[in-house]
Amino acid sequence: MHRDVDRSLTGKIGRVSGRIGPGTVGEVMLAFHGGTSAFLAHPYDKVSTFAVGDKVLVIYFEPPQTVFVDELPAELKAPD
Repeated sequence: MHRDVDRSLTGKIGRVSGRIGPGTVGEVMLAFHGGTSAFLAHPYDKVSTFAVGDKVLVIYFEPPQTVFVDELPAELKAPD
């Protein structure tokens, strides 16, 4: 990794708005600059799939509009 990597979205929680899976480009909605923006999304581990409506955790942000996401850890999920 480079020292000048933009980490402004790392750790943010987003909602999947376009299915994410291996070999596809999905979409995630994230709070960004006082509003909500759509970001192209890929699974961080290159094998996971996420359905529309799933909440995901941003692991890596690649400017200008691409994020790599992973499953939301249990500690960050709302209790049932």
